[in-house]
Amino acid sequence: MENPDVSYTVERLDHLGIVAGVCQEIGLAEFLDEHTRGSRQRVSVGTATLAMVLNGLGFTNRRLYLVPRFFENKPIERLLGREDIKAEDLNDDCLGRTLDWLYDHDVTRLFAGIARRAREAFEFERRCLHVDTTSFSVSGEYEEEAAEEAEEVICITHGYSRDHRADLKQWMLALGTTCEGEIPSFMRPLDGNSSDKVTLVAAVEALQQQLREEEDTDLLDEDEPIFVADSGLYGEKNMLRLAEAGVRWVSRVPETSTMARSIIDPDAPDWRSSSDGQLRWYRREVKLAPSDGEEGRLERWVVVSGQATEERARKTLLRKIDKEQQRWERALRRLASRRFACEADARGALAKETERLPAYFKVKATLKVTSHYDTPGRPGKDREPTSRSWRVKGKLRVLEEKVEGEWRRRACYILGTNVLDPETLSEEELIATYKGQGSVERGFGFLKDPLFSASTFYVQKPERLVALSFIMVVCLLVYRLAEHRLRRRLAQTGESIPNQLNKPTARPTMRWVFQLFEGIELLIIRSATGIGSQRVLRVEPAHAKILRLLGPTFQKIYEAPT
Repeated sequence: MENPDVSYTVERLDHLGIVAGVCQEIGLAEFLDEHTRGSRQRVSVGTATLAMVLNGLGFTNRRLYLVPRFFENKPIERLLGREDIKAEDLNDDCLGRTLDWLYDHDVTRLFAGIARRAREAFEFERRCLHVDTTSFSVSGEYEEEAAEEAEEVICITHGYSRDHRADLKQWMLALGTTCEGEIPSFMRPLDGNSSDKVTLVAAVEALQQQLREEEDTDLLDEDEPIFVADSGLYGEKNMLRLAEAGVRWVSRVPETSTMARSIIDPDAPDWRSSSDGQLRWYRREVKLAPSDGEEGRLERWVVVSGQATEERARKTLLRKIDKEQQRWERALRRLASRRFACEADARGALAKETERLPAYFKVKATLKVTSHYDTPGRPGKDREPTSRSWRVKGKLRVLEEKVEGEWRRRACYILGTNVLDPETLSEEELIATYKGQGSVERGFGFLKDPLFSASTFYVQKPERLVALSFIMVVCLLVYRLAEHRLRRRLAQTGESIPNQLNKPTARPTMRWVFQLFEGIELLIIRSATGIGSQRVLRVEPAHAKILRLLGPTFQKIYEAPT
């Protein structure tokens, strides 16, 4: 029989306890609130930021003014650590003020402080750091004149769109992530038309300065991190800047220079192969010519190829050759329909038509002379023609040996570094380091997930969009930290958890773990006197294992057995 003096309330905890646990361990709210001492706001900046992170990682695609609705059925006290806050307190006015505060206090500097706390709490290496940029398209006017007047505000404008939406304005984001765990350590919002040649080197310099400020003592050369970027970083001026700053770097060398093109040789005698035979490479030390009185600098270039890249290059080239062959055969048919007054004109037209013929094509030409007479009928044997015309017929042939040489050359690419000592960074390590550049790309993929990012751009002021970029990257940081700790603990203990197919895995994605925690609820029992109790429901053995691996903070939130 039900007791009318007792009420029961069920609130959805789901995976949000994991998000809150990570935020507790890095001290997200406390760090931000330390910068707002003396504030009398009911909801502090730190608490409001934590609420936006929870909303962002709730994958509900809610706009800011719908955040109170998101928290209506959530255990706010357990997630935010505040008894006096209700869902309606997290309204758009409160969150808007928080975004304004974040912008005023330099989101890049604030994120650097949070990243430092994350490293102290979760202990991940930063030997290699990957830096890249991407664009985010937005809808709306976003007046460019206003941004130009305030130089510190990013300019939301048209530019090269990675999203293939040239019709929309955009802003850009520079991101730096670790190789281990793919954990973001640096972020900086950028103008929508920023160039990688400028922004990547500036991001590397800023990140290096950030790391040096975090260290209590000067780093030894061998302890300095290695910064990895794509070919947008590589350039003479940028390399000189990085050399002056003492930055160790790895980058892809664009094949636009004469030296880069000449160094690629598919038939080089000193190719070396990896143990599995999938990769092969050879190295060269190159001395780049000095400029403006500077001394020439040494770099180590590694020419890389492999079975997968060769197969991909071969298929791509064959598709291209097939299309080009059809185009050139049409051009030769058009040429064959023309008449020329002399042989020289015919040969000249053929030469002009084929002056851009790729090296893997060859044209075999035959000339046909036609005599013309001023009277009809068959001419006599001794009758001289009044005029002659020439036609040229070309037959296109594909040179297979040239094709093979071309796709083998295209399968090669150059990686450059100023770390000259192979004992410090071997060629195989250099290749693996550059291939880790996918970590920052996967970070961009997370930020552009429709369920995650669609709710982040419904703001009118560019200043608030800058602040929202901070919230986005903090969400990525929290997600990666949880994933990194769980995977590391699974590897250390030799344990596993079931994947989507109910098979054991030691490298689960946090998205799957979040789905696994769907349905966990908090039951709140209140008596007529207001005194009540709470109980977490539906915590299964698989959940308890994950929480045990994540640590006591997470077990406490879910009341899981230790």
